[in-house]
Amino acid sequence: MSPTTMTILISSLATGTIITASSHHWLMAWVGLEMNTLAIIPMISKQHHPRATEAATKYFLTQAAASATILFSSTTNAWQTGTWDITNMTTPTANMLLTMALAMKLGLAPMHFWLPEVLQGSTIKTALIITTWQKLAPMALIFTMSNALPTTALLTMAMISTLLGGWAGLNQTQTRKIMAYSSIAHLGWMAAITTIMPSILTLNLVLYLLMTTSMFYTLILLNSKNIKDMATSPTTSPTTTTLAMLTLLSLGGLPPLTGFMPKWLIIEELTTQNLTTTATILALSALLSLFFYLRLSYSSTITLAPNTTTTKHKWRFKPTINTTLLTMTLPTSLLMLPITPMIC
Repeated sequence: MSPTTMTILISSLATGTIITASSHHWLMAWVGLEMNTLAIIPMISKQHHPRATEAATKYFLTQAAASATILFSSTTNAWQTGTWDITNMTTPTANMLLTMALAMKLGLAPMHFWLPEVLQGSTIKTALIITTWQKLAPMALIFTMSNALPTTALLTMAMISTLLGGWAGLNQTQTRKIMAYSSIAHLGWMAAITTIMPSILTLNLVLYLLMTTSMFYTLILLNSKNIKDMATSPTTSPTTTTLAMLTLLSLGGLPPLTGFMPKWLIIEELTTQNLTTTATILALSALLSLFFYLRLSYSSTITLAPNTTTTKHKWRFKPTINTTLLTMTLPTSLLMLPITPMIC
């Protein structure tokens, strides 16, 4: 893909997100979401491979269905209230439809089926965009409407997402699918706190973006597409492999790393609101996610012992990538836990 085309697509992604996040009218929010969708599809299918074409088709159909549902729900609300204002969603049926549509946009269970397959058919860089930047526009709408969304539906989807994200991730060997189920589980944690404490939702989203970006960039540096590649990566970059292991543990929420902070705050707030059953299920499902993070970390560090072989293998060639973003995101994604008492 030419640099000019890529610049146009990236600009369209940024513009679509900004339009959605700053709009007060449902039609403009829909326009921003459609710009995001139409800009990412050529990036998914740029490999000219049947798997990439399949992933682009699945992504388009899912996002188009979600956008149509958003239009239908906003039209239903406008029919009842006479306004298209995003903050004036007062019709229960429209709110439920909108919640389902935004869950489909994000990849929340049980509307998650497209996310692992789309990531597996995309390049790692495109998968990074799908799991990070593409979450911003729907999350902006959810944050704007946090007071109107049905709490019971969000808590139900949160429990299903965290359980399914941890359970389904146990059986995966491809790093992109593992990151897809990781995204589903993290979105479940965000959905659980949306209507209760939106400020914690914002904190969780920011830390999720930092940790996921760090992990994807280490995967790009190590050129790792599956667990076998992770096992051979220490022969090339033992330092980067160690950082990848710490980032995985941070994603899993292991203290004293950063990923523990949002989970701690969410469980504390759910307990304060007498939602102890939900908090218990979320905490137990985090153990499932932590298990496959630990397995991936173990596979990447088991060969960290000195390797004396002199044969030049394909995986020994160092990939070329600008590490500026990785240098910025890694320390934050690993070492922010000590500021938690100030947030509390």
